[in-house]
Amino acid sequence: MGWLFLYLLIINTVSFFLFRRDKIRAERGQWRISEKVLFRMVLIGGGAGALLAMKKYRHKTQKLGFTWGIPICILIQGLVLFFFLSE
Repeated sequence: MGWLFLYLLIINTVSFFLFRRDKIRAERGQWRISEKVLFRMVLIGGGAGALLAMKKYRHKTQKLGFTWGIPICILIQGLVLFFFLSE
């Protein structure tokens, strides 16, 4: 259980800062982090960090794939984790 917590802490921190970096680059007109990379971070467990960054930096909030997709991924991952850990 400790390793899982550490993994989720790291992956969510990385996800948060990737979303932050993409927002800064967008404001500066620089090369961006692809949406595929951002979504992959969510899929491997970084949804909470991504959602926090979206709210804090108001980034990707107009894209339905992100505004709906990330909470749905978090919900599904939470349910899977619940059932996996409850056995």
